[in-house]
Amino acid sequence: MLGVLAVGALGAAGALTYLTVTTHDGDAVADPSPTLRPQTATGLDPELERRFDEARAAADAEGVELTLTSGWRTAAEQEQLVEAALERYGSPEEAHRWVLPPETSEHVAGLAIDVGPTDGALWLGEHGPRFGLCRTYANEMWHFEAATEPGGTCPPMHEDASHGWG
Repeated sequence: MLGVLAVGALGAAGALTYLTVTTHDGDAVADPSPTLRPQTATGLDPELERRFDEARAAADAEGVELTLTSGWRTAAEQEQLVEAALERYGSPEEAHRWVLPPETSEHVAGLAIDVGPTDGALWLGEHGPRFGLCRTYANEMWHFEAATEPGGTCPPMHEDASHGWG
């Protein structure tokens, strides 16, 4: 994930209860206020959160660690990611392959999650459709959205995020 890691705490029922956003250097960028979060304490769409919780439990039952590394972001946090990508990749064309502007980012809408570690992301890539969770970008094995009904067929992936800059 591009320079930001969001770490959650598990509540009594195993559901994610909050996010703390930190830079790749470990410095806190923001701890979004629950009053600013849409719909749930995590800021995620309730259905997306429920599906991820079910997938995480199934992965755990198979001995696979599956964690949420990023979820809902404020528009300001998303803009920080855009700026960091421009600096990191050196060109808008390359940066736009990896990060969308706040206006079109599903993270800002609470409709996208990033997962890890690698084995967990691979597991969800294989088993995600069972929970209605789909990889939406071919170049981001960690990015998932509730893009189909549980048990459905995921739509074809976009090559990368650049389509959203249209």
